[in-house]
Amino acid sequence: MSTPAVMPDVEAAAVTVLTAALPDVWVGTEWPAQLQERLPVVALTLGGGGSRLRGITADRAIDIDILAATKGAARALAASASAALIAARSSTVGGLHFYDVDETSLIWLPYQPSAETDPLPRYVLVMSTVVRPA
Repeated sequence: MSTPAVMPDVEAAAVTVLTAALPDVWVGTEWPAQLQERLPVVALTLGGGGSRLRGITADRAIDIDILAATKGAARALAASASAALIAARSSTVGGLHFYDVDETSLIWLPYQPSAETDPLPRYVLVMSTVVRPA
């Protein structure tokens, strides 16, 4: 009996891609402490998925919070993040091969940290990927 391949960490690969593509932007898998002082922020997490070809490829969604000082800056950063991940199509990063990458949705969703402060400009970008072990 053959053992199926373990799918590599798409979050880690996407962080690597976005860190290289977005200098001067905080990129990670969780929101940083002192969020307002760390802007702009790109925080991503695995959004779901499943096997396409069991043991060969997997569909993985990536949910990406994009926060910046203004709505325009957040929108521009979302566009740059999307373009960087789409450009990663057919590349290999950290043991993961991006077979396909597409933008699924971009939603304006301001974050209200407390009643005493203004909402932080925020977009939620969802990217769909098909990945396989390198």
